[in-house]
Amino acid sequence: MRRAIRSSLLFFLVMGGATAQSPSNQPRVSGMDTDVAKIKEGMLGNWESIAPEVRPSKNADGSLKPFYLKRAFKYLPSDRFELEIVNSADPYGAVPLARIMIGGHMLWRGSHPVASGAQKVDFIADESYEVTPLAQGFADVLNKVASAGYVPWVVNTPQSIFGKSFAPFALKEGTNFMEYDLVYLRGDLLFWGHAILTAAALIRSRTAPPISRSH
Repeated sequence: MRRAIRSSLLFFLVMGGATAQSPSNQPRVSGMDTDVAKIKEGMLGNWESIAPEVRPSKNADGSLKPFYLKRAFKYLPSDRFELEIVNSADPYGAVPLARIMIGGHMLWRGSHPVASGAQKVDFIADESYEVTPLAQGFADVLNKVASAGYVPWVVNTPQSIFGKSFAPFALKEGTNFMEYDLVYLRGDLLFWGHAILTAAALIRSRTAPPISRSH
């Protein structure tokens, strides 16, 4: 069975052991909490892109240029997630440039007005963050712009950037990467979306090709 995601991030389900309670002390559950619990349950497991996504980037002169990626996302109990991103130089994913591995937690922030059932979520990389160059050209770039605090970058050799400064991703030492996002689960499609703040305006990202659920 394959199910699909769209756009920009992840999720998780909390399934703790329950103890029997009498009606007088049974905790009350709001409608939103019930919906979130169903979303989390539906998201548990492995997800992967069914097609490369096109994402915005910039050239040195500030002009826009596309870059491409595919994701493999694992949603785990206790609000944990694991995300693998493979960036490529072409829209077909035939020329991979880098692999990024992120591990962390998700914080649920309530309903999002974009659609009924959509939820605001913060994705926090507070467990791991790793980069592997997959092409010599990309390794050469990293050796120029991200050499301080790292051994020389080598193709197919991962290095942890967790808690470190990493100029290509604008990461600062001692801080965890965090992305503010929305999640929307509809049938076999999982949609992610987020807002990008530019100097000119706050622009909502476009929906990307879906990620499918794999078993």
